[in-house]
Amino acid sequence: MQTLRHLASLCCLALLMPGALTAHAQERPIPRDILPGIGQQDPRRPVDAREMPFQALARVQHGLGGRCTGALIAPNQVLTAAHCLIARRTENLVQPGSVHVLLGYERGAQAAQAQVVSFRTAPGYRPGPGVPAASDWAILTLARDIAPRAATLPLLTALPAPRTPLILAGYQQDRPEVLLADTACRMLGVTSAGMLLHDCAGTRGVSGAPLLVATPGGWAVAGVASRAAVETATGLAVPAATVAAAR
Repeated sequence: MQTLRHLASLCCLALLMPGALTAHAQERPIPRDILPGIGQQDPRRPVDAREMPFQALARVQHGLGGRCTGALIAPNQVLTAAHCLIARRTENLVQPGSVHVLLGYERGAQAAQAQVVSFRTAPGYRPGPGVPAASDWAILTLARDIAPRAATLPLLTALPAPRTPLILAGYQQDRPEVLLADTACRMLGVTSAGMLLHDCAGTRGVSGAPLLVATPGGWAVAGVASRAAVETATGLAVPAATVAAAR
């Protein structure tokens, strides 16, 4: 397995020192021609946002210009990354009412949309340095139900085993109008900080996207995309089991 040389927040893309897991320790600028988290061979392809499990994915955006991905885990709840809710200029959490969710978004149209009325982050989470990596998650509560429960994704309550097949899909910087997915990646292991290590390709905008896993009962969320290597298709995700335990 190739060592992660640098990690980057998939939304704000602040570079991390080798081995560091906070989103604010910067080392050097990212070259403009490099899309972090992709690697030399880009395996991502557009997928149909009308079909499960992609039907449960949403574009999450707020009034200050931030844009990420999220997963519908209840008819009126979306799971995403907490750092997606930070205003870059003030480094504070944005107001819930400035956040909107576009379910099944594709080329200017969406299956449903709703304003966020409140959100909950991990216990003790706060913007800034020193935040535990595994606290980078948030559950958004919407003003109304936007899908039936059958179109939502459950949270995996156990850690996936190494080599478990995964899918990572999201609304990414280079093609933000469609869902791009790596449908043939795998779980690599668990870090000492309790993060899932995977080899799924995903770049800016895929923060908050679910690591999707097929179970006997259907598709489920294995983790929440949080960080990516700068030069390889390798990343870190908050385990869904961590979210489920605090939910």
